[in-house]
Amino acid sequence: MTTLIHPTAVIHPGAQLHPTVQVGAYAVIGEHVKVGSDTVICSHVVINGRTEIGARNQIFPGAVIGSEPQDLKYDGSLSLVKIGDDNLIREYVTINRATNAGEATIIGNQNLLMAYVHVAHNCVIEDQVVIANSVALAGHVYIESKARLSGVLGVHQFVHIGQLAMIGGMTRIDRDVPPFMLVEGNPSRVRSLNLVGLKRAGFTSEEFGLLKKAFRLLYRSDYSFTQGLEQLDLLPDNPSIEHLRQFIRRSQTEPQRRGIIPGGKQKSRED
Repeated sequence: MTTLIHPTAVIHPGAQLHPTVQVGAYAVIGEHVKVGSDTVICSHVVINGRTEIGARNQIFPGAVIGSEPQDLKYDGSLSLVKIGDDNLIREYVTINRATNAGEATIIGNQNLLMAYVHVAHNCVIEDQVVIANSVALAGHVYIESKARLSGVLGVHQFVHIGQLAMIGGMTRIDRDVPPFMLVEGNPSRVRSLNLVGLKRAGFTSEEFGLLKKAFRLLYRSDYSFTQGLEQLDLLPDNPSIEHLRQFIRRSQTEPQRRGIIPGGKQKSRED
């Protein structure tokens, strides 16, 4: 089978495209690009730099992938973009490659990036993440699997967003978003558990009960946040509770992490 390439597409002879890849009109693909089977690259897409794209992705018109990072420290080093399988990358999404040599901006599998999403250098998006229209991710943002980001919001550099978190539209995200929580507002606050997301993910009634207890300890009790976190150690062993506990502790202790977004009744960040 021959590659399905529109005659107006410009593809460097060094690019590696699986024979089943489709390329639309006026697309431009650079020398160091690799594209896996059954991926569809629509019209006016630009893919350059050292970019690796997996199988069965759909890249819609106007997307730009693998361009230089918007980082004044970038010195032309050979950095990468790595994209997995079964992603939907909608119109005018921009995905920049990493800043330093050998580093990568990484998109996992089965993600949906809606129109005008910007993914800056060194970001990592795991699997089954949905990012709505006009969301801007600054450099080094890390998003865990099944998180949901509503439209027209900005995420500060080095922020981590936890598994199955939900962020409301037009929210300012300047600190880490805990797993399983719903966050919204400006300034942003943890409002509740992401109940809809947890139900869709198939959480059991037992898991729901434990996460509700964890939420109350952290955000609705008379404990300080530190005391509430200590109380989580008294809950029964559960992978979700352990993930929540470790996420918060890493957020408070690891270099360049920005601490946790507070809740409505939470004390100061230092509590």
